[in-house]
Amino acid sequence: MSRHVAIVTDSTAYLPHGAMERHGITAVPLTVVLGDRALEEGTEISTRSLAQALQKRRPVTTSRPSPEEFAAVYQEVAASGASGIVSLHLSAELSGTYDAAVLAARQAPVPVRVVDTQMVAMALGFCALAAAGTAEAGGTMDEAVAAAEKRASTTSAYFYVDTLDYLRRGGRIGTAQALLGSALAVKPLLQLASGRIELLEKVRTASRAIARLEEIAVERAGSGEVDIAVHHLAAPERAAVLGERLRERLPRLGEMHVSEVGAVIGAHTGPGLLGVVVSPR
Repeated sequence: MSRHVAIVTDSTAYLPHGAMERHGITAVPLTVVLGDRALEEGTEISTRSLAQALQKRRPVTTSRPSPEEFAAVYQEVAASGASGIVSLHLSAELSGTYDAAVLAARQAPVPVRVVDTQMVAMALGFCALAAAGTAEAGGTMDEAVAAAEKRASTTSAYFYVDTLDYLRRGGRIGTAQALLGSALAVKPLLQLASGRIELLEKVRTASRAIARLEEIAVERAGSGEVDIAVHHLAAPERAAVLGERLRERLPRLGEMHVSEVGAVIGAHTGPGLLGVVVSPR
């Protein structure tokens, strides 16, 4: 049995399934509670079902994995031959997932380094891929952690939502609360900053907001080699157009991922979400 450093993340990384298989990355699922049903993200609830529930204003909440669920994953990964585990998770400002992983790591059969990336979606996914690449090249746990943290330090995430109502309901808008009084009059552009969702700009119309999102992504990408992810919820046409525009405008584009977010992030942003992750290499 080969000994190696294994990479664990959570379901909000929204990594393409093929990439997870190629790099041996394990994702621990978060849970969406729809009415009285608790459903695992990625396997038990579709984004279409989520969008329909949100549009009908049915109660939707989310829940972190339990420490016991993490412990079971760490046990399984160790049994597969891992000599150590790097466990990378969404911002602790947004979820208790990191805390649950820390509790489980104390009882794991191999050393586990748990990292709060302060990221989410493919901003987290790119960190996991960086760590996996280092581990595959024979890197140590410390080196894999350093690769993930370096990627996190240069990665930015920006997004547009049709309404702040879902973020307000879930208590996830942080300093963007200043927008609530005028939420109906503006279209907000938001960003991840120090692991929190914060207001970036106010724009008057959806079309202007999406155009501005494109400009911000191009400006942030600069002239270096960069990976991009475009995320959406129930807005595939918007995402496809933005992805093509960025392909045309970024001459040193590396990987490009265009995908729908899962139910956990969707529950807090609502249908119409359009996001861009800019991750320089």
